Amino acid sequence: MKPYIYQKSDWPNFTWDNDLLFEAIGNIRNRQGKLVGKMESYGFELKGEAVLKTLTLDVLKSTEIEGEILNSDQVRSSIARKLGMDISGLIPSDRNVDGVVEMMLDATQHFDNELTKERIFGWHNSLFPTGYTGIHKINVGKWRTDDMEVVSGAMGKEKIHFQAPDANTIDAEVERFLLWINSNVKIDAVIKAAIAHFWFVTIHPFDDGNGRISRAISDMLLARSDGSSQRFYSMSAQIRIERKGYYEILEKSQKGTLDITKWLIWFLNCLENTLLNTENILQNTIHKSSFWQLHANTIINIRQKNMVNKLLDGFEGKLTSSKWAKITKCSPDTALRDMQDLMNKNILKKELAGGRSTHYELCNINL
Repeated sequence: MKPYIYQKSDWPNFTWDNDLLFEAIGNIRNRQGKLVGKMESYGFELKGEAVLKTLTLDVLKSTEIEGEILNSDQVRSSIARKLGMDISGLIPSDRNVDGVVEMMLDATQHFDNELTKERIFGWHNSLFPTGYTGIHKINVGKWRTDDMEVVSGAMGKEKIHFQAPDANTIDAEVERFLLWINSNVKIDAVIKAAIAHFWFVTIHPFDDGNGRISRAISDMLLARSDGSSQRFYSMSAQIRIERKGYYEILEKSQKGTLDITKWLIWFLNCLENTLLNTENILQNTIHKSSFWQLHANTIINIRQKNMVNKLLDGFEGKLTSSKWAKITKCSPDTALRDMQDLMNKNILKKELAGGRSTHYELCNINL
């Protein structure tokens, strides 16, 4: 028995049980329609803020799945600049951050463009602008030339989860994949996104970055399914939450038959959870927009506005005057004056259970 799915004689003629997917597809289509319809009822500025928040989350979490942590402020600033959004608090971003952002924006903002080998190579170049992953030099913008295994565990105790197709087969494998992607195959666009994700990551054509590019391809196809470049939900954020199950179902499916119903069910359930959890994210965006409408005529400086935005976005940990000074790069005295001014304007207050040092939080305001 051949162990991997791509070694089956009828690869890649995937099959699945439509009856088992019917209800999940219906629920997803219903939630997609409600979400897009709801966002269309909001103004240009609010929709822009929601898109910015979603894309920032998508870039951060898709990268985090692979164990790499990016600076969220840099990601947000990079996306805002590339979308031409006029927002406060922009900071410079590293080249590797810009590269991940460029890939994601090309996939979602130009979702109707043909997916070509050159386009995928461009994404790969964006992911690895230095030609290195960590301290290791890799083939960038070209297929891998060596065999590839997906392993985990300490040195000497490695567990092999997957062995990718031979390097000399990759060009033909990708050509077949792209022919299918760009064809007008009669299949639901969400199902197509799920198959494309699985198919590309199984080919595993690069030395590194295969997961991120697979997720970018599925994001591109999900944008097609929505018929909109405005992204209001991040599947990568949900995959990050369900990462253990994600890797388990990939491994089982890659060692299974051409019937990929179980993978499709997992993908659809994850997408439905994504749409359910998006409501909380968008509610925060709406709250933030309403907050600033309420304070449209309140005079505050740029340091104060940036810090209030951080609190509205969900500040991690406890806010102290020393943290304020460090983040805004001002003196401790200036930080205290900024904070006292916001307390006088009923925007900031001291936490009741401050502990040994004084902590601050936003005032509860009925919007």
